[in-house]
Amino acid sequence: MKKRGSSTVVISLLASCLVIFFIFFDILQICFFSNSTFNLNGNLSTINSQEIGRGNMMSAPPLQSPPAAQITCNRSNPSYDICMINSPTVLDPTTTTFHVMKPNGPVLLEKVRPYARKSENFTMSNIKEFVLTLGPLGRPCQVQHKAPALVFSAGGYTGYNGNYFHEISDGFIPLYITINTIYNSQDLVLVISESPDWWVHKYKKLLQSLSKHPIITLDNDKRIHCFPYASVGLISHGIMTIDPNLLPNPKSLAHFHAFLAETLSRNHHHDQPSNLAKSRPRLILVGRTGATGRLILNRNEVEEEAKKIGFDVVVFEPMANTSLSVAYEMVSSSHAMVGVHGAGLTHSLFLQPGSVLVQVVPLGNEWVAGACFGKPAMAMGLEYIEYRINANESSLIEKYNRDDKVIKDPVGFIGQKWSAKIMDMYLKEQNVRVDLDRFKGYLKEVYRKSKMVLEKREGWSG
Repeated sequence: MKKRGSSTVVISLLASCLVIFFIFFDILQICFFSNSTFNLNGNLSTINSQEIGRGNMMSAPPLQSPPAAQITCNRSNPSYDICMINSPTVLDPTTTTFHVMKPNGPVLLEKVRPYARKSENFTMSNIKEFVLTLGPLGRPCQVQHKAPALVFSAGGYTGYNGNYFHEISDGFIPLYITINTIYNSQDLVLVISESPDWWVHKYKKLLQSLSKHPIITLDNDKRIHCFPYASVGLISHGIMTIDPNLLPNPKSLAHFHAFLAETLSRNHHHDQPSNLAKSRPRLILVGRTGATGRLILNRNEVEEEAKKIGFDVVVFEPMANTSLSVAYEMVSSSHAMVGVHGAGLTHSLFLQPGSVLVQVVPLGNEWVAGACFGKPAMAMGLEYIEYRINANESSLIEKYNRDDKVIKDPVGFIGQKWSAKIMDMYLKEQNVRVDLDRFKGYLKEVYRKSKMVLEKREGWSG
C-alpha cells in the first residue's frame, strides 16, 4: 500500500475544513436569516420573522429586508384593503405618511384608506388616505415606540355619524378580527384617524382593553412617531360577523360577545332596581325616539300588554352619547329585548347567552334584519324570534295601494337594487303599528322563555 505525500494530506485537510465551514454557514443562515411567511387570506407577501419577533430591538436594522417585502398590501378583498410595513417606520401625522428608509433605488408608494367599506365610493372618499413610502425618511422621530402600530379610521359611518351599529360592525368587530389575525396576543399601539373626542371617550374602556399603551389619535397628536413595524387597515368578515375559519386561532362572535362582557362588567354588579320584583323577568323595549322611520306607533300599548303578561318593562331609548357601562348594566341584567330593526338592537350584544331577542321586521327589511341581528343573535347563543309585520301593520299602506308591489312583494320589488331611494322608502319612510292581538302571542312565548332564563339565573345565584 502506497503512502500519501504531504501535499496530498494538506489538500485533504483543506477540503475537510471547507466542508465544515459551509455546513456551519448553512446553520447560521437557517438560524439568523430564515423568513417566516405571514399569510393573510393567502395573499400577503413574506414578512421577516426577525421583524415580527424583534421585541425591544428597535434601533437594530433587520438582518434581511428585501425592498419588495418591506411594504406589502392585500387588496384582494372587496370590503377592505390592508397594508403591512414590515420594518422600522416613521409616521408623520401631518401628512398621514409612513416612511420606510431605502438607501437607494426608486421610491415606492402605496396608498390605503383604513376603513372596511371599500366598495362604497362615496363613503371611502371621505376617509383620510394614508401614504406608505419606501424612500427618504423625512422629519426626525419624536416619539419612539417599542410596540407596532395598528392604524385604522373611525370616520365613515363609525365616529362621525354616531350610529352604534356601524361603530360595532364597521369598527370594533373588524378591529377585534385584525388584532386576532395579525397580532394574536402581541403588544400593539392603536393609532386612530378621524376619531372625534366624544367617540374616544365613549369607547375608551374597550380601546384600553385591546392595548395597554396610550391611544394615539391623529386629529390631536401631530408628533412624529416611530414604530418597529405597522399594519394599516382593518379586516372584515362581513356584517356583524366573525368567521373562525379565517383566523389563525379560531374565534367567533361568541368570543367577541364574551370580550365585551368581560370588559364592561368590571366593577359592575347585576343588581335589580329596587322597584322591580325579582320574580318577574325584565324586558327591554327599545325605542327610536328622535329617529327617522321604524317607530312603533303604538309603543305604549305594547308596553302595557307586556306588563299584563308578567314582564317588568324598561323602555330604552339609546342616544349617540349613551354610556356603554350604563347600557351594559341595564341590558345584561335583563332577560329579553324587543325592538324594531335598527341600530338600537345592537345593544343585544350585552344580553347574556340564553336571553331572548325579538326583532320586529318592517316590510322590505327581511334580509337586512337577518344579516344585522338575526344571525349574530344566534351566533351569540341568544334565543332569536322574528316578528315580520303584515301589510296592515306598516305605515306604507297609507301611501301605496295594497296590491302595489312595494307592499305585496317587497323582496321582488327590491331585487338586487338596494338603492338610496329604496332604502329611504323602507327604512326612513316606514313606521310600524303592531297588531296587538297577534303580537300578544309572541310576547307570551317570550315570557315563557324569559321566565326559564330568570329561574336558571336565580338558581345559579342561590
